[in-house]
Amino acid sequence: MNRLTLKWGAGMMAAMLAAASLAGCGSSDSGGEAAPSAGSSPAPTAAGSAKPELSPVELSWYFPLPAIPADMQVVEDAVNKLLKEKINATVKLKPQAMGDYQQKMNVVAASGEKFDLAWTSNWSFDYIKNASTGAFLPLDDLLKQYAPEVLKSMPDFVWNATKYKGKIYGIPNYQTVTGREGFVVRKSYADKYGLDAASIKKYEDIEPFLERVKKAEPNMIPFAYSKSSSPPIYALGIQSVAAGSFIRINDPNLTVVAKIGSPESDKYIETQRRWYLKGLINEDAAIAKTDDEVIKTGKAVSMFHTVLAADAAATYKTKFKEDVVIIPITGYSVTTNSIITTMNAISRTSPNPERAAMFLNLINTDKEIYNLLVYGIEGKHYKKISDNVVEPIAGSAYNHNTSWVLGNTFNAYLTPDKDQAMVDQIKKDNESATPSPLMGFYFDPDKVSAEIAAVNSVASQYGSLLNSGAEDPAVKLQEYKTKTEQAGIAKIMADAQRQLDEWRKTK
Repeated sequence: MNRLTLKWGAGMMAAMLAAASLAGCGSSDSGGEAAPSAGSSPAPTAAGSAKPELSPVELSWYFPLPAIPADMQVVEDAVNKLLKEKINATVKLKPQAMGDYQQKMNVVAASGEKFDLAWTSNWSFDYIKNASTGAFLPLDDLLKQYAPEVLKSMPDFVWNATKYKGKIYGIPNYQTVTGREGFVVRKSYADKYGLDAASIKKYEDIEPFLERVKKAEPNMIPFAYSKSSSPPIYALGIQSVAAGSFIRINDPNLTVVAKIGSPESDKYIETQRRWYLKGLINEDAAIAKTDDEVIKTGKAVSMFHTVLAADAAATYKTKFKEDVVIIPITGYSVTTNSIITTMNAISRTSPNPERAAMFLNLINTDKEIYNLLVYGIEGKHYKKISDNVVEPIAGSAYNHNTSWVLGNTFNAYLTPDKDQAMVDQIKKDNESATPSPLMGFYFDPDKVSAEIAAVNSVASQYGSLLNSGAEDPAVKLQEYKTKTEQAGIAKIMADAQRQLDEWRKTK
């Protein structure tokens, strides 16, 4: 492993000996984490000594993009000019097509290729799987020594969510991490049919309003639903653990419960069936692919969503093509999965883990470098409207719209459609959200993977039919439950309970 070297000046020996006594050298005994040598970073210098300098290194960074911009090399060159000044390093950007990323990185990791950094998540190039198999370096010591600013840039619960067996293996690309459940209603209909938003405290409370809309305008869809719709979770007081199971949020024992046949699930399914029979839900709810597909008919009046961020009103105004009323029925919450959805990690094969940590510190705290990666070069790829507002140049050769892959999104320039006050509010909501009781818990599916596949297969057969209200639960619900039991839900629950009980002992 290449270590960062220092040019000696008068008086440097004493400072280096002091640093060595604190930092040690060689490798640590804490889970195999590489402990940086005393010469890995600029040490405090004695009066009159020469300023320590870092030896030049080249880093490599794999990450996904929807499409590879033609001017990627132009931006890379500009980034490297700044990196040379700041940490005497350059970076070779290795963007991959989003759809091919997981397959590509699985091959890269399996081959033992030497590279420094990789994007990872809970949905592509799996963070926990790679941390557990040793593909990523534990970062705790590296961050403390080489990236202290990034450690301070996010709340403690964010870092707790990244920990696998007590260690941090990736840096989240900080963005909206909260969930807040509730309704989105077109304002014109809310006003016309007397919706009292303050009276909506739980899921069923909106039913009288939906009935008024249906009675007055039978051709409209009072409540939009599709196969991709998210049923309430926190509004039911539950949180998923593994396939077909959940814990109750207020249960101090974290007892694993089967979803199908539970009072929470039964009540929701019965409500949906009632709404469907009254014509409050679109007839094709069980087969419509997405909520947007229903909204585009122009007939949808309202919908339910589990991730209503502070900017939800602006988002859904665009979708519905008119002002909307947002009616939350839960507070803001945050889960492990909402945090580890986009991260960057240091490869176990990295020749330069210390410099890689410095680089991660920069892309998460240095606005100049981050915005260069996000927007490209001023005048060529974007124009500035004001100090912190930019407008991408239409048709430029660098426009990928994936700032969430590259670092802390709160450091991004605003575009004309975004408001600083709203961005500040989202960050405030992140920091004040209620952490999940399962924050930092990861369910390992390996011992029950066959059962999970079978339970998920049953869910795909029955879930949309019952959740949409299209099927009569009196006829199909017991059948769904029986097939879930036959698929192995009890074994999944037992393993989930075992893992939860072991995890609780570490808290």
